[in-house]
Amino acid sequence: MVDQIMFGIFLDVTNRKQAEESHELLAGEMSHRVKNLLAIATSLTHISRRSATSLEEMATDLTQRLTALGRAHDLVRPLSGSEGKAALLGDLLSILLAPYDNPEAFAGRIRVAVPRMGIGDGTATTLAMVIHELATNSVKHGALSVPEGTLDVSGSCDGDHLSLVWAEDGGPRVKGKPEMSGFGSKMISRSMSQQFDGGLRYDWQPSGLVVTLRMRKGRLAA
Repeated sequence: MVDQIMFGIFLDVTNRKQAEESHELLAGEMSHRVKNLLAIATSLTHISRRSATSLEEMATDLTQRLTALGRAHDLVRPLSGSEGKAALLGDLLSILLAPYDNPEAFAGRIRVAVPRMGIGDGTATTLAMVIHELATNSVKHGALSVPEGTLDVSGSCDGDHLSLVWAEDGGPRVKGKPEMSGFGSKMISRSMSQQFDGGLRYDWQPSGLVVTLRMRKGRLAA
């Protein structure tokens, strides 16, 4: 009888500990996303202000950018059951990056050229989180933080693998590899490894960051 009571207490403590850890992880992720969204909204306001010639034009431009950001954010949250359908890789990337483009400044500061291929709901959500994180960092510190900065996202297939190259140029000069111990960096690395059976490589060139994302094509349709 005593053994049964002790076993029950052990299970109760273990379950509470797991629940606390899950709550802390969720709270940390939510805090990270809220801070990123606030930073992005501030940056988009500055982008609209630079290109606008009147308050009315600025308001219209900012509204359009925030609306596009909302569409992109919908792709970051998990979809339930039958919600959503498979999307094309190029369309997904274009939607995610649309809020940060500024075609009025010059002929498209963001260029996307990837193979035509479909991706499933599950992997679309994960890939959206990865791209969203890279774009956030670029808006805060990289090429998308300045009017003259550019971003090229290209892709190529090699057997059963797809490689996406995120190449920034024209931003603040890169002075070396920064600390990569934040929540976002860990999330990207874990997502690429677990969801896509792949990985990523950072190349901190003086002219801008180049990130190579490598993933199995079979995982993209999941």
